[in-house]
Amino acid sequence: QPVESETLRGAVALNLTDGLQRHVPGYTTALQNSVEQNHRAAGQLHKLTTTSTSGPGAKVDDGGGGSAAPTSLGGPCTEEGAALENCGRAPEFTGINGWLNTPGDQPLSLASLRGKVVLIDFWTYSCVNCQRALPHVEAWYRSYAKDGLVVVGVHTPEFAFEHVTSNVRAQAAALGVKYPIAIDNGYKTWNAYSNQYWPAEYLIDASGVVRHVAFGEGDYGGTETLIRALLAAAHPGTTLGAATDVPNATPIEQQTPESYLGYKYQQNVDGAPLVHDRATHYAFPSTLTPDTFALSGVWTDGSETATAGADAKLEISYQADDVYLVLGGTGTLTVRDGSAAPRIVQVDGVPKLYLLVGAENPKRAVLALSFTAGIQAYDFTFG
Repeated sequence: QPVESETLRGAVALNLTDGLQRHVPGYTTALQNSVEQNHRAAGQLHKLTTTSTSGPGAKVDDGGGGSAAPTSLGGPCTEEGAALENCGRAPEFTGINGWLNTPGDQPLSLASLRGKVVLIDFWTYSCVNCQRALPHVEAWYRSYAKDGLVVVGVHTPEFAFEHVTSNVRAQAAALGVKYPIAIDNGYKTWNAYSNQYWPAEYLIDASGVVRHVAFGEGDYGGTETLIRALLAAAHPGTTLGAATDVPNATPIEQQTPESYLGYKYQQNVDGAPLVHDRATHYAFPSTLTPDTFALSGVWTDGSETATAGADAKLEISYQADDVYLVLGGTGTLTVRDGSAAPRIVQVDGVPKLYLLVGAENPKRAVLALSFTAGIQAYDFTFG
């Protein structure tokens, strides 16, 4: 199931999708879905709507492989290809700001890892797509480290708070990430790989050549099969254990797209336009358009986040099993979804992803949220 991409945000900003904003992606317009699912088209759109490869890339899962991978590794590479390919020599880790989960937090280099099979996983900790992929990556690390697999999570941030190493360290620990993490705050390694996606995986053989790429969620069994093939080739005679068995949580149902509250990438807002960088009182519209959100009470809308003031409330019309919201600050959030008693969420200061609604089956509903003053709301995602 695709989720919102920076390339599509740029198109919206240039009115390239005027009149269709509420139909992409995961909505009812098949044309928009197919554009979002085509990484080649997304890469070209990215070139048209951005001036640099630095900065947030696309969080995309197209639910299947076979399209040309937008890399500049020097060789042909098929996204989620079923067979190993020669995609070119892997770029070295570049411009890394720090390391976690290495002895003494000392740096690694691909040159020092020759003879090992290396999986590079580009991620950022508040990304729900990354969080759904992490159990698979963690299971591979646990199962195959003894057989010569090295996993490196290149943490390339989307939001300002994800540049803070202490936040990354704390949330990586909370998420169970024990393999080495490279802090790529300047997007130097991201750009070296011409990467555009969270999550994105690059599988490198023992000689330092990229042999497989996968963008977004899904095809975990295919990636693991190729990991095992490279380990067997690197260490002939090694007997590998059974393949891992982690449930695939990739959403397959139609769902509301990612919705940012800060004005930098904001869309899907109903009601009066939001005022930038100034505390303003809002009122809900008389009706809420499907797959939009609206504010009431006092809010200050910033570049990345909307900060709650007096009597701050938010309603969002959504279609999904699960609703997530990235929150920062300290206070409480009251959640009402119409199907149960109100639920209180404690927001503890460090910005991170919170699950607001978890359901067994996808539904169309309106979620009503009440915030204490000072809470910062960044980004809705769905599952």
